[in-house]
Amino acid sequence: MYIRRTTVKSRDSGEPYDTYRLVESLRTAAGVRQRTLLNLGRHFDVPREHWGPLALRIEHLLGAQGELIGVELSTELEACAQRYAAQLLHARCGTTDAPARAPDYQSVDVDTLEVLRPRSVGVEHVALSVLRQLELDRTLEAVGLNRKQVSLAIGTIVARMVMPGSELATYEWLCQRSGLGELLEVDFEKYSLMSLYRIADQLLAHKGALEDALYTQERSLFDFTETITLYDLTNTYFEGLAQGNAKAARGHSKEKRSDCPLVTLALVLDGSGFPKRSEIFEGNVSEPKTLAQMLEKLRAPGSGPAATVVLDAGIASEENIAWLLAQGYHYLVVSRKRHREFDPQQAVVVKEQAGQEVRIQRVVNPENGEVELYCHSSEREKKDRAIYERFATAFEQALEKLRAGLSRKGTVKKYDKVLLRIGRIKQHYARAASHYEISVQQDPETGNATDLQWHPTDAPQGTHPGVYCLRTDQAQWDEKTLWETYTMLTDLEAVFRTLNSELGLRPIFHHKTQRTNGHLFISVLAYHLVHTIRHQLKACGITLSWEGLRRQLDGQDRVTVSMRCADGAQIFVRKSTRAEPRQSVIYHALGISASPGITEKTVVPNQAGDKSSAITAA
Repeated sequence: MYIRRTTVKSRDSGEPYDTYRLVESLRTAAGVRQRTLLNLGRHFDVPREHWGPLALRIEHLLGAQGELIGVELSTELEACAQRYAAQLLHARCGTTDAPARAPDYQSVDVDTLEVLRPRSVGVEHVALSVLRQLELDRTLEAVGLNRKQVSLAIGTIVARMVMPGSELATYEWLCQRSGLGELLEVDFEKYSLMSLYRIADQLLAHKGALEDALYTQERSLFDFTETITLYDLTNTYFEGLAQGNAKAARGHSKEKRSDCPLVTLALVLDGSGFPKRSEIFEGNVSEPKTLAQMLEKLRAPGSGPAATVVLDAGIASEENIAWLLAQGYHYLVVSRKRHREFDPQQAVVVKEQAGQEVRIQRVVNPENGEVELYCHSSEREKKDRAIYERFATAFEQALEKLRAGLSRKGTVKKYDKVLLRIGRIKQHYARAASHYEISVQQDPETGNATDLQWHPTDAPQGTHPGVYCLRTDQAQWDEKTLWETYTMLTDLEAVFRTLNSELGLRPIFHHKTQRTNGHLFISVLAYHLVHTIRHQLKACGITLSWEGLRRQLDGQDRVTVSMRCADGAQIFVRKSTRAEPRQSVIYHALGISASPGITEKTVVPNQAGDKSSAITAA
């Protein structure tokens, strides 16, 4: 084997360029002839002085030079040799996945057995199967992406599911650690890192068509009705100033990263948890003002049963509720009321299990017929009381510190300043301060405060502990139906947790607006696949988080087993390792094979002593 450079002319421009091939020389009856083994392409950049050692190492890996030839290469050249040897084996291989095949018995030297090129395929196999189930590959072709672009798009989306990270980390994972390329029959190493950046732009350009196609396919597969619409927002922060991003702005960070500029992601979901639409807003966007923009294009009034829109308190302004009614929607929202009383005698139980109880008091507004539901949760009451106790303890400690300073030198003693300090403490611990009476004694001669006393009062709380209030125009629904519908909003919060922690939404390292939008949209596409997987597994009693599923599927690889036969020939078999029981359960539930990819077998005859069959040139 050796490497040959050939100058050819471009068919388009006529300009000459160099291309590189791995060839071998064969002595035939007609003389020495050269045969191309592998086209290395025009971007082959190995220095010429390393061509000979690289070719020898490839022969060694294929077993064609026996065990006597040892070639020491750098890490980069060794990776090239491993890659080209694997491509040659794949080109020579014969598959053994036929329904019926004759046994293939060989006499081998077990001491020569080696296991090569492990590549993970467990999570990739599941992700790719569901991607094809949703026909996302066909949709990508339908919007105009060519085969290379479709492969890169699939690689980017699956990488976000399996190993979320930067484009560089994604590229390295696709090329060096994942078997996704084998499942797709694509060599990602032929593509450049920049192509991953470009594919994000191309996906974003077809955002509407992709979201519509995915949601339509999800509805068809799982036959759910479009009766509930969930809407909420989350935000993510930038690493750096992001001065080149028009949507980067300071705002209220859900991750307490007020030191960083933010960008906001809004999601509209069906009651089954499948995304219908996503949108990206500025980091300081006002939540109530985004609702109309998100929903007005989803359903024209009168086109079907009116959906019930479920909103959190941050979006449930009076203006938005009026807009929903005007557009023909129903609403179920979290009330912004601060004072929430609760009468246990007028409440009905909607949930009671394992010591947890939820009771609801229904109140109908006689003026507009709106239903208010005062929901009391025993678990929430415990939490509220624990929070109150923590604030009350901190409040008393702050007062005690102020009182102790009245008898020490160099501390606040003036009566008016003490009152001012008490006001600040009450403002800081407002949740507890309203339940205390505080008195301050003053020395009329010095004008200093001499003592500070406080004690809890029996004053009514601003709201009953453990109670939250819902508002709705669905007067015909009973308390249990309304409450169970509201709890779907907690599923939306789980969606954001998955996006943020499991699908690499936070943080963002891109500073250009287009690249940021593409990064977020890829996470949304990945979530479509994740939710489809979990939705199907949940029906089979498997309720693991996506992170839990990744852990269960981790460990199944595709490997190449190499061994030498008694006649000196080298056998290479590439196949997936046997699925563990924990993995088989998931595969069975999804209805997919437990053995990802095909089995490839290659036999390289012994040529070490046959000098007439091959000539190795430098």
